[in-house]
Amino acid sequence: MDTYSLLYSSSHRTELLSGLQRLRAQKKMCDVVLEAGGVSFPCHRALLASSSDYFWALFGEATAERLASSINLPALTPEGLETILDFLYSGWLSISPPTLPVVLEAARYLQVEIALSICERFMSDDLRAENCCYYANLAERFTLLNTLEAANQTIAMEMKVLVEKRRDDLLELNFQSLMAVLDADEIPGVKELELVKLALDWLDENGPVPLLKSNLLLSRLRFGLVALSDLTNLSHVHKAMATPLIRSLLTRALEYHRLGSAQPITQTKQSTLRESANRVLLLGGGSSADWPEQQVLVFDPRSRKFSSSGCVLPVRLRHLCVCSVGGFLFTIGGEEVQKVDKDDKMSVTVATSNHVWRYDPRFDRWEQVESMLEKRAQFTCCVIEDAIYAIGGRHTQSDTHISTASVEYYDMATGLWRRTAAMPQPLHGHASAVLDISIYVSGGRPGHQGSFHGSDYVDNQHENTEISREFLFWDLKGRVWEKRAPMSVARFSHRLASAHGFIYALLGMYEPFCDIERYDPQSDHWMRLKPLITGSFNYGMVPMASGNLMVFGGRRWSDGQEVVVRSVLEYDTKKDHWKEVSQLPRPLTGIECTLLPLPD
Repeated sequence: MDTYSLLYSSSHRTELLSGLQRLRAQKKMCDVVLEAGGVSFPCHRALLASSSDYFWALFGEATAERLASSINLPALTPEGLETILDFLYSGWLSISPPTLPVVLEAARYLQVEIALSICERFMSDDLRAENCCYYANLAERFTLLNTLEAANQTIAMEMKVLVEKRRDDLLELNFQSLMAVLDADEIPGVKELELVKLALDWLDENGPVPLLKSNLLLSRLRFGLVALSDLTNLSHVHKAMATPLIRSLLTRALEYHRLGSAQPITQTKQSTLRESANRVLLLGGGSSADWPEQQVLVFDPRSRKFSSSGCVLPVRLRHLCVCSVGGFLFTIGGEEVQKVDKDDKMSVTVATSNHVWRYDPRFDRWEQVESMLEKRAQFTCCVIEDAIYAIGGRHTQSDTHISTASVEYYDMATGLWRRTAAMPQPLHGHASAVLDISIYVSGGRPGHQGSFHGSDYVDNQHENTEISREFLFWDLKGRVWEKRAPMSVARFSHRLASAHGFIYALLGMYEPFCDIERYDPQSDHWMRLKPLITGSFNYGMVPMASGNLMVFGGRRWSDGQEVVVRSVLEYDTKKDHWKEVSQLPRPLTGIECTLLPLPD
């Protein structure tokens, strides 16, 4: 059997198209003429049929045009037809934003799918505030679904610029795109009332609109995000707002505003902020443990950057607890720190508090809700189902700090604090975490501690022995405290976090090493893990949705002195790995952290 070689010429295809293009330009061997808008284009039937499904069907055996020498295409413009023919003969497609409509029209009509894909890619890559509405309309007109989705997302993200500078573009937007945008979960920097006005203006500009369409459009609005004062007038501003469906949505929004304490546990899409990602809020910290700041610092986990929010704590607090429920922020108890002028001398007063404040980021508003039954500082709190639990802590009485074993919970359905089963012994400086709707409490200092002065305890051997290693378990159904395997290290003012079915204990005060450990509830066993990069205490910590733990600031010992640090550390719970990911804008200690969606 003879051997042979099979070789390929990469230039043959290009030369073939170039040859056909020359024949077309010279009008040689052309066997059909296409006409559009009075302009004639001599072509080769075989090339057209091999490049376009439309011409393949047109030149088929059973069609009248199979042998026609001239074919009129009245649906196309000369510019669009010429651009597509140039592409078929050369492989190069000449497009620009002004010529896109006629090119897309010709490509869609002639069923040249490759040209449509090129146009889609061009539009998707070119999306920005100046053209996203224009491209969305083109994509909807020619059923370019990928580009339509990308354009709608760009409109949502650029809505602030569009509302302020390109409102006419929004009023010319196609119905499907506007409906998709108003359904978006993230529209940064735009108040819901602006979106309501935009939708009503669009209905006026594009009316009369059938009732079904106006209802579909307006039902995408989140009336729970409109202030009560504006909401009461909306039903009268436009006839489209007076339909039974929209009036029912307005009624539900009014009811939501009147729910009071139950708002966090009755969240629906209508009252959920249009913000997809949580931010980390840092509260109650300061450059000094004695003087906490009221300004709330915000950390964006995506950009790893900090910003100052408009949110400012109503009082100056330390040793408080914070949590978030249903998109609301709660600050609970702690010590209220104030400067007072007495006998022409400034002094600082510290008082243990039972006050509870709730912050609503929808309207940038603080509200004082029902106070705890007891004053608490250096306690712990956690959220299970529809309740916030406040566990243990201490309060001040005649310059004496008294620990408590009591536990109470805030029932958001009623807005009241209620007592529940107390811990086996008084504790303060302990930590807690929730896993499978059960509460775990670790460490702390038990019992009555006597009196002392100052912001923190003195680090001495006697107090060090009083710190607990105990680990307690409380089941929501049984409501009984049980002991579990103790930690390997006695810990005070430390942190607990749950992730991936485990509980992690991070170091606290008075610990000579930087050890952390992990608890497995299945085996009731603790395991030592990789220690922190540098030992610190009084830091802020928050578990992320990924299961990683973020640690912010704190204090550490350096050359026999306490130093407040700026480091932001991330612990990968799956890889048992620490790394520094950012720096605080300034050194901070005594931080409390929680995750909360915030408007830009």
